[in-house]
Amino acid sequence: MQKGMKSSSSPVFSKVGLLSLSAHCWNVPWRSHHHLLTGLSRFFHVVWCDPAPSWRSLVCHNKSPSNSGKFLEPIPSGLTIYHPEWWLPSLGRPKFLAQWTRRERLRRARNLLLSRGCRKIILFLCLPQHALALEETVYDLSYYRISDEYTFSETEQPIGQLEAGLISRVDQLWVLSPAMLEKKGFLNSDTIWVPNGVDYAAYSAPTVEPEDLHAIPHPRIGYVGLLKHQLDFPLLISLAQRHKEWSFVLVGPQGNLGPSAPLFQKFLEMENVHWLGEKRRNDLPAYMQHVDVCMLPYKVNGYTKFIYPLKLHAYLASGRPVVGTPIRTLQDFSQTIKLARTQEDWSNAITNSLLSGAVSHEPVEARRKIASQHDWSILVDIIRRGICEKLGSTGVLA
Repeated sequence: MQKGMKSSSSPVFSKVGLLSLSAHCWNVPWRSHHHLLTGLSRFFHVVWCDPAPSWRSLVCHNKSPSNSGKFLEPIPSGLTIYHPEWWLPSLGRPKFLAQWTRRERLRRARNLLLSRGCRKIILFLCLPQHALALEETVYDLSYYRISDEYTFSETEQPIGQLEAGLISRVDQLWVLSPAMLEKKGFLNSDTIWVPNGVDYAAYSAPTVEPEDLHAIPHPRIGYVGLLKHQLDFPLLISLAQRHKEWSFVLVGPQGNLGPSAPLFQKFLEMENVHWLGEKRRNDLPAYMQHVDVCMLPYKVNGYTKFIYPLKLHAYLASGRPVVGTPIRTLQDFSQTIKLARTQEDWSNAITNSLLSGAVSHEPVEARRKIASQHDWSILVDIIRRGICEKLGSTGVLA
């Protein structure tokens, strides 16, 4: 099924189309991929390809595309969502049929760009398995964006053969985190670092306190984001037990908790812990601005070494003090956020943040200055300029 909103006004470079094979459906809580492609859709026609469901999921459920997001985001002008037809599922075998369905999905998505007048096609890949697309469709430029460590292993793993081949073949590699740049950037001579960003204007503008925060006493120690097994729940439980005078506020949907699910439930049962659930994206700045300290309580392991928390610059833009574990990405911000490893470190870091005039003008402005340098518009423009340079003026305008 091909659905979406056709642009009411053409992108700046209306002859260029970006075909994105996405790791997630459009209708999930926004990730960095959503922000980047929304920004790029101002310049190029974009087709966001939802992942094809497996044939087993179609048999067990239904033939409709996923609309599982609690809050469905509007489709921006210039961007079209391609939902693979139910009869073009993801297959493992037989090999010839799996290849045919992949090629057919690509053909249909690419035709959406051609129908909008695109004459140059950019292939935008974001998973190692997307390497197959390099042989299965026609394009002018190819990009691979590494936004995660796709082994998802808590013990660091070597670079897989499939991903190494993809990195070396694309025209340009975009890397999210400094650790990923150090590990994989050398495999492609044209590699750029594009970190996560923030809608600075939205998160820095003063907001009214949300109603469901009114009754929660200060000091409020907040986490805003996906609740997942990469969070250090034993640490959070011990902090909540030790500091019953603090209110721990969680805002966000429940993700993959895995073996941490019982610990998550134990944490929620504590009297000074408040889970407010998933909120609309536009409402998130208010929750960050009306807690007293923001947390990045990740485990430190071979997976979190490579992440770049999407909420980092949102926290900084809000002006709130931030405490996080010393994962590789956060170490580069140690002059602005407090890093803590043990329960004692965390207790001291949060206490000092609450007592040291953390909302005075100087530290707030220092946080916001860093965040402003990571506005999504700046990051999108880096990518836009790189694409235009590779295509040249003839390729962009023809």
